Order: sequence, then C-alpha cells, then structure tokens
Amino acid sequence: MSERDIEKSYTKEEFVEKLRRLADCIENGENFRISIAGEALYVPDRAEFTIEHERGDGENEIEFQIKWQDA
Repeated sequence: MSERDIEKSYTKEEFVEKLRRLADCIENGENFRISIAGEALYVPDRAEFTIEHERGDGENEIEFQIKWQDA
C-alpha cells in the first residue's frame, strides 16, 4: 500500500458526529469505519489511542491519534 498523508477539515457538526461514532465503536469493542478524502478506512478494535499537544509561536494544537499495524 502506498504512503499517504492527508489532512481534511470538517465542520463542527461533522467532527462531533465522527467522534460520537468513534466513541461508540471503542466502547462496544467494534471496528470503526471512516471515509477520508474518498478512501474508506477500517480502524480495528486493537488500535492504540493517544492525544498529543503541541505549542509554539502563539499557537496550540491537539491531535487525537489512532494507530494500528496492518494485519
């Protein structure tokens, strides 16, 4: 599979809906499906979740990260 690095912006409502679906899947031990820039991704329930905070030049950034190895 080729490398890919995409950042996509969502409205507040879209972001909330995706977070709610993700939280429900995590809580229920289910895989999470999301489409980003036309590609469907399946996040397995074995994924690792981290939250990252970056600060610099008067800006702050929080990233919710989900990582997993291809099976």
